Amino acid sequence: PKTDPTPRLPDFLSPECDRTDNDILELVLVTAEGEVIRHRVEGVTRSQIIAVARKLQTEVTDPTKVYTTSYLATAQQLYRWLIAPLEAELQARGIENIVFIPDIGLRSIPIAALHDGQKFIVEEYSVSLMPSFSLTNPSYVNLKNAFVLAMGASQFTNLSPLPAVPVELNTITPQLWPGNTFLNQAFTVDNLKLQRDQKSFSIVHLATHAEFRPGKPSNSYIQFWDTQLRLDEVKSMKWNDPPVDLLVLSACRTAIGDEEVELGFAGLAVQTGAQSALASLWYVSDEGTLGLMTEFYEQLKTAPIRAEALRQAQLAMIRKEVYLEVGKLYGPGTWGIPLPAQLRRLGDKELSHPYYWSAFTMIGNPW
Repeated sequence: PKTDPTPRLPDFLSPECDRTDNDILELVLVTAEGEVIRHRVEGVTRSQIIAVARKLQTEVTDPTKVYTTSYLATAQQLYRWLIAPLEAELQARGIENIVFIPDIGLRSIPIAALHDGQKFIVEEYSVSLMPSFSLTNPSYVNLKNAFVLAMGASQFTNLSPLPAVPVELNTITPQLWPGNTFLNQAFTVDNLKLQRDQKSFSIVHLATHAEFRPGKPSNSYIQFWDTQLRLDEVKSMKWNDPPVDLLVLSACRTAIGDEEVELGFAGLAVQTGAQSALASLWYVSDEGTLGLMTEFYEQLKTAPIRAEALRQAQLAMIRKEVYLEVGKLYGPGTWGIPLPAQLRRLGDKELSHPYYWSAFTMIGNPW
């Protein structure tokens, strides 16, 4: 669907069913019109898929492999299992946006990195993640006139610094979008509440460490300047009053292989009350985050849906149109954004490896 998806889709994927390692893969395609197409992939079991998914995660999250294609074998295998059996139906119906509601063990796959042997899936479709149909508000909201509340920190007491955050925030607003920016000491929970009380911001962008950890929700948190906002406290922030249509967390890290963590990440939009969330599965380097976020907000001005804005940003990186050169960040619109000293030391650099762009996932409503 390009703009106005149907809200009538059934939530028939029951989380209550018993799961075993030998379960056979079944793909279920539900179109915007409510048509249901099932495809059983014989000989492919739950344990096989999860093992290959873990291998893909290992390959694309390793910054020492950004000049290799070590991820390709697993990215192609997952494509053959998860996408290829339904490809004829997808193409026959002119589908452009795929929303994944994956089973446990598959919610932290970097879907954007799946590869058909010739190209990445995002070169054909925009993709996103949804915890369930029933928990997601599918209505379309136009963000063209949105105000952005951009907040973050570049320095931390017990966490690694994020030197590109000041550049990231000041590029997003006021250069690309109208809004307000607050950095370091001004990045507090109280100030976030105060700003949202005073003005309606449809987009809230938090450039800071966020950790999704195993165990109870209180183990996971979003780091503010002076405190950690635990995942079990996030809902108390009343993100739907006034409504937040898009919450962006640009420096997340998600523990791989833990079911509770996967649920926490996939349910991020639901937990916060935001219509959708854009977050990273692993901590991407500062230069990768800055490049993708800058191009994402550039694309968000004109893209028909927010998942397409993310796709276009990822495409720009795949095509080597986002790069570092002579101490500046360049993109398709030739920005020439001056980089902080820590990033200037990296020298000239292209950002086409999926390590830099496939972590970023649209969660909840992609429209």
